[in-house]
Amino acid sequence: MNLEITKMRSLYFVGIKGVAMAALSIYCKELGIRVSGSDIPDEFPTTNELLEHEIKVHTGFHESHVSDNENIDLVVYTGAHGGRDNIEAIAARERNIPTVSHAEALGGLMEGKRQISVAGSHGKTTTAAITAWLLHQTGKSPSYAIGCGEIFGLGAAGHAGKGEFFVSEADEYVTDPGHDETPRFLWQSPEVLIVTNIDYDHPDAYTSLGAVQNAFLDLQKKQVGQKLTVVNADDPASKVLLGPSTEVVQYGFSPEAHVHISHVGYGDERTFFSLEEDGVAIGDFTLKVAGRHNVLNATAAAVACKSMGISWQEIHKALPGFLGTKRRFEKIGETANILWYDDYAHHPREIRATLAAARAWYPDRKIFCVFQPHTYSRTKALFHDFARSLALSDVALIADVYASARETDTMSVNSRQLTLETGRFMKHAYYAPGACDVISVLQKNLREKDLVVFMGAGDIYNWERDVVSQVSGSIQ
Repeated sequence: MNLEITKMRSLYFVGIKGVAMAALSIYCKELGIRVSGSDIPDEFPTTNELLEHEIKVHTGFHESHVSDNENIDLVVYTGAHGGRDNIEAIAARERNIPTVSHAEALGGLMEGKRQISVAGSHGKTTTAAITAWLLHQTGKSPSYAIGCGEIFGLGAAGHAGKGEFFVSEADEYVTDPGHDETPRFLWQSPEVLIVTNIDYDHPDAYTSLGAVQNAFLDLQKKQVGQKLTVVNADDPASKVLLGPSTEVVQYGFSPEAHVHISHVGYGDERTFFSLEEDGVAIGDFTLKVAGRHNVLNATAAAVACKSMGISWQEIHKALPGFLGTKRRFEKIGETANILWYDDYAHHPREIRATLAAARAWYPDRKIFCVFQPHTYSRTKALFHDFARSLALSDVALIADVYASARETDTMSVNSRQLTLETGRFMKHAYYAPGACDVISVLQKNLREKDLVVFMGAGDIYNWERDVVSQVSGSIQ
């Protein structure tokens, strides 16, 4: 990238409340750059962090937000709100203000740092957050830009550290739908590449799993420096990365793993696991986040940090302090001995992992899953897998599909159909289009010692707390 963003005085972010955009804007603010932006009026998981960092956010998108500001050096846009076709991006170009996508801006800001890129269809947010946490706790002062509202214990998901490392999520989705089909992560040049798994998660962007795998191979070819790839040995689709062009360390439960997870246990809202390296015991570790999938995430982060000079002893000491991230099996309430959780899961594999984690930590509780499907294309492509995954709960409530701003075609699929399909695999599946319907079903069925987990990447975050409040008030 020719633009030297770090030398600019003022940046403007179109769609600034999105988790990736907010993290990057906060990183830039900490660099000393003036930052502002715009977004829709809804509350986002990032709202409080933007307020705390005193970043001005205009409501809605209007050309005057750009044309009335004479000091903007660069406009950063996101595909979530029309990309380069957003009216504010258009207004910027009319004034000869440079515009770039979020992916390009992130890649440009990572230049000159030792890049740790965390890729994968699932788990990259938590894995990146654990990596940042371990580097922070061991005095490495990393920079990071991670796609979540908050990293508990660290604060905002974007930070400009003083050290040489930059930890970032590496997203395989396209840079700007309809304009630039480059996978977003190809703007990065990692020294260490973590790949948690490879899955068919974006049917609107990729024609097959093979096409997704090829994108990951292209990212691996962009590695620099020590060129270490950390690969999940349990994920068959990731085997394509085991070629001779780079050093590879495999981790996981598989006996093929160089760093092998030999034991996992649970108790008192803790997850315990043991590691071996090439057959030699490393030690026992503790996590305060749930699930086998998070043991995998923590192990991947640990392997990456070990390659950056952090000892297993330091990792052992620092890991229990990691408390998770916003919207990843986040406890949002406990009322009348009912536990309430919020989770970002929006793919069958993520749903299965979260429900398994909930079951492991709370084996005696009845689990209610309130799920809002995200995008018609994903719901259509993974329809039967969604139904089977949701059936791992005791009671499933399925809200209407949340359509992406880039989708207009319903593809003849809806949540009523998904509910009927889910009902083939479980006794209690309810079609609950919105918050009022969810409240009604929960009020009739919820009992003391039950657990409710809300799931989805749409706007469920905006109404789930009202559900908690109203339902809790009706349960004696």
